[in-house]
Amino acid sequence: MWKKYILAESIEAAAEALANEGESARIIAGGTDLILEIERGVRQGISTIIDITKIPGLDEITEDQEGVIHLGPLVTHNHVVASPLIREKAYALTQACWEVGSPQIRNRGTVAGNLVTASPANDAISPLMALDAKLKLLSSHGERVVPLSAFYLGVRKTVMAADEVITDIFFDAPNPDQHSFFIKTALRRAQAISVINISVVLQVKDGVVHNAQITLGAAAPTIIHAEGAEAYLAGKLLNEDVIAEAAALIADAASPISDIRGSADYRGYMMGVIAKRALTAILQGVDKDQIPPDPILLMGSGLHVAAPKVPWTGDEIQTWINGKEYHFTTGFDKTLLNLIRDEAGLTGTKEGCAEGECGACTVFLDGRAVMSCLVPAPRAHGADIVTIEGLREGEALHPVQDAFVEHGAVQCGFCTPGFVMSAVKLMEERQTPSQAEIRQAITGNLCRCTGYYKIIEAIESASQHEAAGARD
Repeated sequence: MWKKYILAESIEAAAEALANEGESARIIAGGTDLILEIERGVRQGISTIIDITKIPGLDEITEDQEGVIHLGPLVTHNHVVASPLIREKAYALTQACWEVGSPQIRNRGTVAGNLVTASPANDAISPLMALDAKLKLLSSHGERVVPLSAFYLGVRKTVMAADEVITDIFFDAPNPDQHSFFIKTALRRAQAISVINISVVLQVKDGVVHNAQITLGAAAPTIIHAEGAEAYLAGKLLNEDVIAEAAALIADAASPISDIRGSADYRGYMMGVIAKRALTAILQGVDKDQIPPDPILLMGSGLHVAAPKVPWTGDEIQTWINGKEYHFTTGFDKTLLNLIRDEAGLTGTKEGCAEGECGACTVFLDGRAVMSCLVPAPRAHGADIVTIEGLREGEALHPVQDAFVEHGAVQCGFCTPGFVMSAVKLMEERQTPSQAEIRQAITGNLCRCTGYYKIIEAIESASQHEAAGARD
């Protein structure tokens, strides 16, 4: 793991530290990719982590007076999902971010990180490229702006210098007659990497396409434009016949590979299928309620970051777990999960996969539900953390815990702490969540024993009991 951890106080300080530390340093924001890559040995020679996640003001989505939309470098996928501005003007980006991982992953994973990782299967890249987004890069030598279309050199390769950091993602706000749509295919309904994806941005006036931007993910070493289809659609009256021809051209533009998630033939065929669906959705009028107007985030009061309660000196991790103050002088090179278990001795939080897949390690970090196996331990400095042990009120169990016992929602029990944490955070956002909302809230939690039915019953029962108590 890392040997040195820097909790940056400003983006400029982060850029300076990156220059000083050289090739051995990496910026961390969400860390949902970087932590895994370091642990698996995919990223060799990284000894310094520069954490920018406690810099206030970098997690905002705004539109300026010139009609340009800006996403800060700490904007997470859930920030995008929660943004009325993005939903209204760049719906394809909302759709893409909604498809990323699980609520816990979307609470940590950033859009900027999704771009920098540079996998052609990453969901956020294709809509931003279709929107003609640009990136502002900062280094100790100054700033430069790079179009996203010129950012990628190959699989996991970009034009970023080792000492550069993204400070802004921006694009012109689409006009009212521009409509966008994103679709992916994957091997399961949640926590799934794209087998392929497509983003379509069409400018349509009186039924005629005036401009088309169509970008394909996981169809080539980098995100590509379906240039033939874009040219074909220009000036055409959008109808079923035109859509069928455009979809065929889009499928022809793809040059995918075969891998464990799908063959090249399958990818090529399905690209035409989802292209037709995306174009048809725009023809029929995009239904923006496909994503709930008030989506489940599991962010609670942690929507925006605040500066640490205490300055970082590098000598100790000073944190508050379940309301109790802790001072750690060891465990700096661990994950938050192992800090909680090994250093604090709170073993209720479990390690199931150590990859952010199972949710057994879910805790609340500054109000957000996160996978603690993907958070560096020093991020706890100056933070408020709640674990499963912190849910009790004196000797009484939390109502969700009581309901799990009453409904027999526990079998081996290993996954239970994560489910309970997700359910508790859900009930902060919804007093009486629907079954659909419960299912959405626990998409980041896997159970190998119970089949989920009793878990859903328990959460539903706990919420109804709490609502009845509130009415009384």
